[in-house]
Amino acid sequence: MTKIGVFVPIGSRGWFMSTTAPKTEPTFDLNKTIVQRAEHYGMDFALAMVKFRGFDGPSEYWVRNLEPFTLMAGIAAVTSKIKLYASIPLLITPPALAARMATTIDSIAPGRFGVNIVTGWQPKEYQQMGLWPGDEWFAKRYEYATEYVTVMKELWETGVSNFRGEFFQMDDCKLSPQPSSKIEIVSANSSDRGMQFVAEHADYNFVGAGQGINQVDLSGDPAARLMAAADKTGRDVGAYTLVTVIAAPTDEMAFAKWDHYRAGTDMEAIAWAKGQSGADTKAAENSTAGRIARNAEAQLKDPSKAMPNGGFKLIGSYEKVAEMLDQIGSTPGIKGIMLIFDDFIAGIEQFGEHIQPLMKTRNAPALATAAA
Repeated sequence: MTKIGVFVPIGSRGWFMSTTAPKTEPTFDLNKTIVQRAEHYGMDFALAMVKFRGFDGPSEYWVRNLEPFTLMAGIAAVTSKIKLYASIPLLITPPALAARMATTIDSIAPGRFGVNIVTGWQPKEYQQMGLWPGDEWFAKRYEYATEYVTVMKELWETGVSNFRGEFFQMDDCKLSPQPSSKIEIVSANSSDRGMQFVAEHADYNFVGAGQGINQVDLSGDPAARLMAAADKTGRDVGAYTLVTVIAAPTDEMAFAKWDHYRAGTDMEAIAWAKGQSGADTKAAENSTAGRIARNAEAQLKDPSKAMPNGGFKLIGSYEKVAEMLDQIGSTPGIKGIMLIFDDFIAGIEQFGEHIQPLMKTRNAPALATAAA
């Protein structure tokens, strides 16, 4: 059965750089409601990103943000089944502290907490705090991340770390109590080097599922690349894919919403994304920064093709969205799908009531019984 999760809106405007998209405001109550409803409908996990700086532009995209560990600690106390992931900003949080924070949330929700590794692609987030190490960071970030997760794993698994590397030197560093069970590690890397890091050290990686709108990648190329990397390490690593869902009773109604959001596309925010992602001048084309920079540049050259949401989108009727989600879920190597919604409260209800029951990859009858 394909796992389904939700990418909770920890930042303003959610994932739409648009003045006409729903004006999502990040609050604990909003995110608590989203995750509780996701749990009610049998969804498997929720993940909170980390962001310290929004984009320029009238949409105020990501200008206001919550902090993911604090948020998930609160949500852990008011849920009972769903898996929760919080993102770690490696440049800000020392690994011993991150390990202890994760263990603390595990004590609130035993066996239900994991972490998402974030190396960072937007320099201004860290420059504003005097914490940006310089553009040389881009070349060494995965070596840094490797040492970082090694320290965390040693503390979680043995309660002590004496690791000594280029970036971290532990001196009889202790962690007690230890977590109740394994704390899973996820990441979102699309470059070859990033996938190598996941194959060596993480449990799941977020990959692409297609291009643009409703063009599902039936070849499974990103997942296949991850599987090839995992074959070299002999580790069990799974691919999760990130999908934006805009659904309605009919295709026409769903695309009408999308057209409305496109009308308010924030070109200033897109220009900000291009400038920040372009700081990594040696970024591979298939890396996160490389993809953002390339897409933003194309949209700035031809604003008529600009889109307020840069991710892969499924737009259409409940039946059409369910069919496409099944196509993604049936792709070899794909173990889960994480969903973004244009309107999160309405979107969760639409998914639970109308889309999920139609999905063959979700074992719909059993889930309906569990939700009831």
